[in-house]
Amino acid sequence: MNTEDLLRCLVHVAGRTAVPVETTRAVVGEGKNRTKAFNLCDGRTTLTEITKKTKIDVGNLSRAVSNWVEHGVAFRIGDGKDALPLH
Repeated sequence: MNTEDLLRCLVHVAGRTAVPVETTRAVVGEGKNRTKAFNLCDGRTTLTEITKKTKIDVGNLSRAVSNWVEHGVAFRIGDGKDALPLH
């Protein structure tokens, strides 16, 4: 993790304080596995590990995480395949 990653995280966290809980729930989805996957985005767990724990297809999870990042309820630490999701 470098300074740019930390700055990006800070911007996301600051922006997220303006996102109501209801909006976060709507973006994440109401499914039990979706919620579990979102909660596993702790900045230490890889997408592969999350797919194993939730049984969500890796492609679907990848798209979901991209959607969460796009809507500002999560972000990625690192780049490429080494990027870890964090909410």
